[in-house]
Amino acid sequence: MASPIKIVVVGCGNMGASHARAYHKMDGFSLVGLVARGPERRGKLAKELGGIAEFDSLETAIAETQPDAVSINSYPDSHRDYALQALNAGLHLFIEKPLAETVADAQAIADMAKTKSRKVVVGYILRHHPAWEKFVDIARTLGKPLVMRMNLNQQSKGAEWATHKQLMVSMSPIVDCGVHYVDIMCLMTRSKPVRVQAIGARLSDEIAPDMYNYGQLQVVFEDGSVGWYEAGWGPMMSETAFFVKDVIGPKGCVSIVDPGQATDADSADIDSHTKTNSLLLHYADRDSAGNFSKKDQLIDTHDEPDHQGLCDREQAFFLKAIREDIDLSDHLEDAVNSLRIVLAADESFRTGKVINL
Repeated sequence: MASPIKIVVVGCGNMGASHARAYHKMDGFSLVGLVARGPERRGKLAKELGGIAEFDSLETAIAETQPDAVSINSYPDSHRDYALQALNAGLHLFIEKPLAETVADAQAIADMAKTKSRKVVVGYILRHHPAWEKFVDIARTLGKPLVMRMNLNQQSKGAEWATHKQLMVSMSPIVDCGVHYVDIMCLMTRSKPVRVQAIGARLSDEIAPDMYNYGQLQVVFEDGSVGWYEAGWGPMMSETAFFVKDVIGPKGCVSIVDPGQATDADSADIDSHTKTNSLLLHYADRDSAGNFSKKDQLIDTHDEPDHQGLCDREQAFFLKAIREDIDLSDHLEDAVNSLRIVLAADESFRTGKVINL
């Protein structure tokens, strides 16, 4: 039986803590260290997990624990340096999205992974979500071009708003969150993105003058598919229609819905946008009289995993990639490309121009 993969976790916030719990309970991993700038958060997590060693720096953690892998869950502005440090030490790497702050930095990480022959898995959690996997599979049956409509607005306060403001020191919501959903769009179309444009607004004087906490991007693909993504953070954000996940093609459409949002439901019902436990598939097929010839299909996904369950799935994939030497070239290329799209959207907002990719 193979020895457990010794792993150090960097960053002990929400995602770091969830991934640390996954490593701690999985037979294939041995969690040997926690790294965080402040002792409070890592100390609480270390105690919860039975006394895991704590470190102020990744360099010290690597020197003292001799790990096989590192899990990076810190703010995006530190991703490049931590990632290259880990890869240079010959370690496998799990890294939360976005891969880096710039396309050049993301490509540097991908290149180093290839040079060192190390596995790098990026935290695109939706790729490991059964309902989202089904969502992508169905979207691919709807024909081309696709129209993809997605958003995730967050009405945040207190500690959540503090975290959002910290994230906006380096990137806007459409960059930080957008990489998830643009990645899904790329999976659905498997087509090259060709141009991007965006709008945005600064809705708070608590963030930097050159930052915006609401944005919407539009992306056009080579096959004619189009997508939009909207994201806003802050105490002023509306909770009406904050969760839209909808794909349309020539053969019909599929949406993530609550069962109450059936074909005869009122789409203005706010509650119908708050749950993600069903997929509604509509067929465009019609009979000789022009009426729909197939009934809409409601696909139950009630048994979807919770947040911790999804983190467990991500780390199971990371372990599998290491153990079975899975080729992650496409995975990393997708991570770089999705970052390229959302950063182009940010450039479009700041310049007022359409960005050709």
